Amino acid sequence: MHKLLTILCIMTLGVIALGAFCLSCDSPDRATMTLRQAGYTDIRTTGWDPFSCGEDDMFTTGFTATNPRGDTVSGVVCCGLWKGCTVRF
Repeated sequence: MHKLLTILCIMTLGVIALGAFCLSCDSPDRATMTLRQAGYTDIRTTGWDPFSCGEDDMFTTGFTATNPRGDTVSGVVCCGLWKGCTVRF
């Protein structure tokens, strides 16, 4: 019984740690700055967007915004630790 409780405790801590890590995987401030510099307005970030960026990207932030032509678009801003950010649709 003691082994089972230990295993459950370790698994619970692992899930909590993974959840905390994933909450830090988006960067709304960097995403907003990148989109503003590209001419987008009415920017609304939608949080972490897994599986949308490349393997070198650490932060993935979903968004909706108005592009420079006035169209409403949605996509993801991908940012790496050692590289800049890119916008994907």
